[in-house]
Amino acid sequence: MHSSWGVRLLSSSMPSDMFMDSIMLWAVILLILMMIGGYFMIRKFLKVLPKNDGKSKLDWQNHWVESSRHLWTDESKEFLEKLVKPVPGPFRDIAKHSIAAEIGRIALEEGASEVTRDHCIKGYISATPKRDNKFLVAFLNKNQIDYKPYEHLMQK
Repeated sequence: MHSSWGVRLLSSSMPSDMFMDSIMLWAVILLILMMIGGYFMIRKFLKVLPKNDGKSKLDWQNHWVESSRHLWTDESKEFLEKLVKPVPGPFRDIAKHSIAAEIGRIALEEGASEVTRDHCIKGYISATPKRDNKFLVAFLNKNQIDYKPYEHLMQK
């Protein structure tokens, strides 16, 4: 009877161990997802903090987008859509806004009467983080966009 008692205890503890393992797995997954979400929340929070001039990075982006709205043509809007196409869907609107702000800033500082393809390429390169230059170059090559005149912008 002792031997069957031991087998019974071992077999009854197996489902409990699997249950605890699954709980631990879900706890780790949730912790990782919360850390990823926290990272993006902190980045967004830092964009909203005011700089020395009293405006945040987000305020400046909104300013450049609104100030240059009248300069955008249908062609430049379509080209911007093409430029942000490789950005994953959930981040595309944010990327589009950041890139449009940079393009608008460049066009306004040059005193342009409209946003051109040249402004779009300059703004796209300037707005792209340096760590993503490899993907930037691959995208520009894939779409046969000559970026040689703008390579100096990738060094910033």
